[in-house]
Amino acid sequence: MSILLTLCFCCALLLSVLFTRFVRDLAHAHGWLERPVLDRHVHTIPLPRIGGVAIFVSFAIVLCGSVALVNRLNWPVSLPLGPIVKLLGPALIVFLLGLYDDLRGASPSVKFLVQALAATLLYLGGYGVHHFDLVLSGQVLRSFIGLPLTILWVLLITNAFNLIDGLDGLAAGSALFSTVVMFALTLFAPNAMVSLIAIVLAAAILGFLRFNFHPASIFLGDSGSLFIGFIISALAIASSQKAPTIVAISIPLVSLGFPILDVLLAVGRRFVRGAPLFLGDRDHIHHKLLKRGLSQREAVLLLYAVTAGFGFVSLVLLHRGTEVALILALTGTAVLVGVQQLRYGEFGEVLSILQRATRRRQMIANHVAVRRAAESLDTCDEFRSICRVLQETLQPVGFDGLRLQMLHPNGFSPESFLPMSYEPDGKLLLSWAEAGLDEPPWELRLELMANPKERWGYLSLIRVSDGRPMALDLNVLAGDFRVALSNAVTRACDRMESLAEIEHESPEVRSRKLAAGSTTD
Repeated sequence: MSILLTLCFCCALLLSVLFTRFVRDLAHAHGWLERPVLDRHVHTIPLPRIGGVAIFVSFAIVLCGSVALVNRLNWPVSLPLGPIVKLLGPALIVFLLGLYDDLRGASPSVKFLVQALAATLLYLGGYGVHHFDLVLSGQVLRSFIGLPLTILWVLLITNAFNLIDGLDGLAAGSALFSTVVMFALTLFAPNAMVSLIAIVLAAAILGFLRFNFHPASIFLGDSGSLFIGFIISALAIASSQKAPTIVAISIPLVSLGFPILDVLLAVGRRFVRGAPLFLGDRDHIHHKLLKRGLSQREAVLLLYAVTAGFGFVSLVLLHRGTEVALILALTGTAVLVGVQQLRYGEFGEVLSILQRATRRRQMIANHVAVRRAAESLDTCDEFRSICRVLQETLQPVGFDGLRLQMLHPNGFSPESFLPMSYEPDGKLLLSWAEAGLDEPPWELRLELMANPKERWGYLSLIRVSDGRPMALDLNVLAGDFRVALSNAVTRACDRMESLAEIEHESPEVRSRKLAAGSTTD
């Protein structure tokens, strides 16, 4: 078997190199080139995008030739022609779909429909999800469950490799690593047919990669990325069927972790921002790496390492099946840390929403405190009590001070506004933070109105340490709280005016008014 695999590898590699050079030159001669017209394109000159033709032709020739050779020479290797045909038939449909899309263009709905048809034929040919051991251990799935799962899996992997085909050599190189992993799995769970398909596909991709690595002279195109993704999806199903039960599903998921992660991120971010799911953008993982300052070559090599890391973990799962939960947890943690470094704004907003949900209890408590503060302000008629209520309410929420601005001049002494103090610009400041409030990151300004027709001034709530989460809906401050505060400030000023008038009257009148006020109280 090893002699056959070596021979097939060398033949597929040689044919791929020859066919890729021929297809590239033919595309240039006929003008079958892709020009960098879209925003997401990173190449700068027109290049052929039908490299998948070379991969498919070299793959099909070597695979069919090897099966015919084995059967004619009666080698002691089981390579029945039927399963090969049942794989190549649907794969040919996907390849022709991709080639048509490269030359003429096809809508997403048509592409998904044809891929679903090919996946159905694949399932009927024996390449399907017949077990789901993580849920129904040991039970064979009925067709109405197994067929949709197979279609979903094939669509996911096929289009995942199509989506990551955005940098020179990225999709082809990632597919090469994934195919090598599929071949390695057959060494531990022997499957001659999967071994042969994997080694031939790996050789065809490697020969093409000679012309596709940066700076590329030819692209995979949809004919290549869709075909490769389709074959790998079938290999993943076939290679995992003889794996231990507990890891039968985990191995293909992890081994193809990078393309799966990229397609899930693409769908997730487009869903969050309400964009069409099939509309291309410049926010794929490789685009994010370019925005972080990496060159095309550096980004591709880094993602090669990521793909190889996922493949290594899948091989570890094969040997350490009893520790699958721990391995998957560590892998998931590493993925989350990596995605966080890419700084997706959409997922940052989702995380913020989740954090606000976990702080819901504290938010309710803060809202209740603000409403109680409004009730307390209804009884305040001096600035000292107003400031006490404001500090007791706003400091726990996260504010660091407040600034009061009056629109009309007054003759009140600075002592009348204690504990607030005058600033050089005439505004009043109350701070309970250690840091200064000279240039705060932001302020929330509330307009104070003595009545609907007269503006009294403004109260600015200041926050210096803006890194802390604030469990408060700011609209709560703009409702009853603002009205109660306006009335309290008006009463405090009216009281100071009354006291100022009393100070200017004769001692006898002053004594009578003060006595009358104390009697009323």
